Amino acid sequence: MTTMNPIETRPLRPLFLSYLFPSLVGMTLMSINILIDGIFVSHGVGPTALAGVNIAVPIFSILLSISLWIGMGGATLYSISLGEGNTKRAVQIFTLSILMMLVVVVSLVIVLLVNLKGIAYLFGASDLTYPYVQEYLRVILLFGVFYTTENLLSIFIRNDGNPKLAMMGLITTSVVNIILNYLFIFVLDYGVTGVALATALSTILGMAVLSLHFFWKHSKLKLVSGFFNWHDVKKIVTIGLPSFVVEASMAVIIIFYNVSFLHYMGANGVTAYAMVNYIHTVLLMVFYGIGMALQPLVSYHHGAGLTSRLTALLKIGITTSVIFGTITAFTIMLFPTQIISLFGDSTVEIRNIAVQGFVHFAIGYLFLGINMVHAEFFQSIERTWLATGIMLVRSIILFIPVLLLLPKYLGGQAIWWVFPIVEGLTVLFTFLYIKTNNSFRRKQVR
Repeated sequence: MTTMNPIETRPLRPLFLSYLFPSLVGMTLMSINILIDGIFVSHGVGPTALAGVNIAVPIFSILLSISLWIGMGGATLYSISLGEGNTKRAVQIFTLSILMMLVVVVSLVIVLLVNLKGIAYLFGASDLTYPYVQEYLRVILLFGVFYTTENLLSIFIRNDGNPKLAMMGLITTSVVNIILNYLFIFVLDYGVTGVALATALSTILGMAVLSLHFFWKHSKLKLVSGFFNWHDVKKIVTIGLPSFVVEASMAVIIIFYNVSFLHYMGANGVTAYAMVNYIHTVLLMVFYGIGMALQPLVSYHHGAGLTSRLTALLKIGITTSVIFGTITAFTIMLFPTQIISLFGDSTVEIRNIAVQGFVHFAIGYLFLGINMVHAEFFQSIERTWLATGIMLVRSIILFIPVLLLLPKYLGGQAIWWVFPIVEGLTVLFTFLYIKTNNSFRRKQVR
């Protein structure tokens, strides 16, 4: 007789919470590493260096997007296979995902290093900021395989039923990063190179902690032979596409914002946006973490054909995102000055631009989580193109025309309204689709 997995019978709310807390902590700490870099750079090196590192962040995001693309695509198939009772295929998917990521990341890092200057200027660098961009990325790219491996391992370990260890690995990375940032910047005076080194070395230690999972008695993860299958490669790439769009679109969004702020508000506007964007990066990953907490559970239930529990999981995820979004938006509206002050000394004009803009920008958090949960849910049940569509609407299809038109007719201050308008419209379009598409419920599960 086969023993039923506790995931299939445990009450959904406590089950979801057991994945939510580690996921939120892990994703928050992963993004806080970038925020910590910004805070230490602004205090220890200066505002020009901060702008330079902010320009480099989209390039770093491209590496992370690869790990999310392959990691989430592979992990979704992994959990579906476990739900179907096919452990052999599950470990083959894990091995294939590792190989795919290594091949893609190493190739990408080589291309970026060879063409670093041209790419940096394309992403918004100037003669003033490029030295800082180069200094930061020279280290970040050399250690690119470690960031992506840590992220992929964390995703698979969470899907293998060990979300607490996934959280502990990212806690280790974050704490060590803070300590090394202080040491390299304020004690050894390494500047922006020190920030990059702190990120790299802390990631290696975090990855070492995650590796303990392979010695866990309940672990199913292992590397096997006979894993390569073109059909699985295509499925990993297809299912993981929405996760790639989430992370990769951050690079596109930052580039367009930088260009728009430079055009309408000058260099002060770019620096003010850099402050807001560091905080937004953390918050974005928190909301993404809600969806990532759902993913292992939804994929497993999808594989096991448990339709009613799938619908309940979606409702729990949306409710959680609304609560988080409301708390986040009102916290920023009440304390914008205190939050922006994290970045230390800057001119009064820059602080005023950032504080006033962040209050309007924050309204978008009321809608962001709903979009993230819907996209993650559809991705987890193999409705990939619907999930990708949601991500493309909020990051490209609506975002670019709204960003181009709004400040043109309403002035530069209207740039801050692009985020809430686009996220709100995306929520509206998604709910209209679900309500009007008669086949949605039939196609919701296989």
